[in-house]
Amino acid sequence: MVDGLAEYCVEALREHGCPSASVAVAERGEVVLAEAYGMAEVAAGIPATPGTAYALASVTKAVTATAVCLAADDGLLQLDEPVPGSYRWPAPTVRQLLQHRGGFTAHYDFHYGEGEGPIDAGRYAELYREPGSGFEYANLGYRLLGRLLEEVTGQRLGDFVRERVAEPLGLTDWHLGPSYPGPAPTAVKYTVDGRAYPAHCASSHPGATEGWATATDLALFAQGYERLLQPETAAAVRAAVPLNAHLGYGLGWVVSSGAGPVVQSHGGGMGGVAAMLATVPEQQLSVAVLTNCTNKAARDAIVRYVLTALVPGYTDQRIAPVIDDPERPMDLPPGRWTGSVGTPEGQLPLVLDILADRTVEVELSTGERATAPATASRAYDLRTFVPLQLPTADALIGSPMLGLELRLEQGRLTGQARTFKNGDSEGLLGNFLSHPCELRP
Repeated sequence: MVDGLAEYCVEALREHGCPSASVAVAERGEVVLAEAYGMAEVAAGIPATPGTAYALASVTKAVTATAVCLAADDGLLQLDEPVPGSYRWPAPTVRQLLQHRGGFTAHYDFHYGEGEGPIDAGRYAELYREPGSGFEYANLGYRLLGRLLEEVTGQRLGDFVRERVAEPLGLTDWHLGPSYPGPAPTAVKYTVDGRAYPAHCASSHPGATEGWATATDLALFAQGYERLLQPETAAAVRAAVPLNAHLGYGLGWVVSSGAGPVVQSHGGGMGGVAAMLATVPEQQLSVAVLTNCTNKAARDAIVRYVLTALVPGYTDQRIAPVIDDPERPMDLPPGRWTGSVGTPEGQLPLVLDILADRTVEVELSTGERATAPATASRAYDLRTFVPLQLPTADALIGSPMLGLELRLEQGRLTGQARTFKNGDSEGLLGNFLSHPCELRP
């Protein structure tokens, strides 16, 4: 049904340096294609098979969102009721959190090794904008949803998802957790240059990133999740708020708009993981592509090949969630700005010098300085990324870069200071931590 798939996948893996890929297609409730290519574990020479389980990263969100919707159908929570807690603005609703409009900002943290990680996401779980005022992709929102599910159901998140989503749909190889216990064999995760990640990877946001499944189970989930929900709740899943001219984000799914059949999708990427799930309700068709490399290029190529063959008029614009925030030149005048970055350890002084050539020099309280180009966008008046590490215990774990995204408001530059690591070409993928930042001239 997809001519030349094997040859194409083998070449895509070779071209992009990806160890393996598993591809599944389900139609009208049945798996009609299940193939795997390459090595699930390179050093041991273990090939990938359709029965190999892969980490899903953010594809997990679609499953967690289904569990939240089930709890709503059970009367355990309401989609439009505020989530209890103490916030700067009125509390976000469940629906807003599902749609990444709850006011949280970007965050991820990963701990490679046994036990819980040293990053406490609660120290970063503050609202950066008024709930409902805009979209910002937020693992912290799904962290809060997972904690809410545990509170209202009295069950661990993984147990509730297994009992109410996986088991009713016959997903025998599904698991939620920092490592995969079986029964399926597991694909080892690899860096872009072929180093193996540890099997255990914990985070502070399991409902956003810690899913595992085979491609066949994932394709069947996309085929069947709607039948678990009340009709009005299933319709609410696809009621997406627009992100751009082609896509919106619903309840745990990216949803296409415009001409052609509606495509629901969700991608996932983290250290050693690149995954994609897409479903076309009009065709009763679902496609899952799972790979075990941080580089997403092989995944994207295979997804494009399969969906182009199966979905009339398919283009990448129907699944790629690009925010409409085009880059523009930074036009702030030269001058010095001083202020601070808010961290869990307190306010840290920061100096920003805007230079005449549209570059900036950033100085930390430690005396370290770095210079880099600066740009702007529709959302931010200044954006820059410099090789500086905030001197906090969390940033020193694995976030050697500093990014500033600031808006000019009432004579101040306000926004976020992000600490992160640029990929995993050296070591393993680090953490992405966001901090409030305010500077004055």
